[in-house]
Amino acid sequence: MPELPEVETVKRTLQELVVGKTIRDVQVFWPKIIKRPDDTEEFRLALQAQTIESIERRGKFLKFIFADDVLVSHLRMEGRYGVYQPNDPLDKHTHVVFQLEDGSELRYSDVRKFGTMHIFKKGTEEDYLPLKQLGVEPFSSEFTPELLAHAFKKTTRKVKVALLDQKTVVGLGNIYVDEALFHAGIHPERLANELTFAEITKLHQQVIATLQEAVDQGGSSIKSYVNGQGEMGMFQQQLYVYGRKDEPCKLCGTIIAKTVVGGRGTHYCLNCQK
Repeated sequence: MPELPEVETVKRTLQELVVGKTIRDVQVFWPKIIKRPDDTEEFRLALQAQTIESIERRGKFLKFIFADDVLVSHLRMEGRYGVYQPNDPLDKHTHVVFQLEDGSELRYSDVRKFGTMHIFKKGTEEDYLPLKQLGVEPFSSEFTPELLAHAFKKTTRKVKVALLDQKTVVGLGNIYVDEALFHAGIHPERLANELTFAEITKLHQQVIATLQEAVDQGGSSIKSYVNGQGEMGMFQQQLYVYGRKDEPCKLCGTIIAKTVVGGRGTHYCLNCQK
């Protein structure tokens, strides 16, 4: 699933490609992607003649900002946006096409068909699911060691599971939690409420640093992720533990182990994260 760095990269790419363009019409080939309104014709009519004023990111969600409405889009496992010309072949996994007034098309494709789209009146999107219960942004001033310590104090979950909770801090998924925990020297199965404030402070720093480096590298193309221009992210070349089972640790040479924590495949160094 695309995490914060990947969604941020898609956002930045689409800002260059479609902001300022007006939607002429919308074609929906897989109605289940459209969650609000639940009628695809109403969805189509709501966006007709509206201009994309900006594109924002909230956690792992994209927000297409129009004059009257906001389209909230989640890529889920393998959702992709790309800009095409009308005569470009339509991929069989393309499920929504936004036809633009300049003749180009913004296409949404999704092999798994797990992606979602919601339309809300502008300014109300944070009042409803799926955005309503999201926690703070990791790059915001609200994300502090104190906030993390307060959240950890109230849970008996393992630290990896606690970090994956989008109600605390948004945007973190399997890849970047594993990487941040490694750089903080914290075992993923430690109980969150047993971490010292010094450990939490270091983890806080590494969450921000890991995400920032990933954003700078355009995200991680572990499986099928590409940005809005079809370009791969390069952060996977910087990974220290994720996906490196049975390979030597880049810091100490100890073999990287893999286990399951909270139902998620989890990578860690047996030596660096005791």
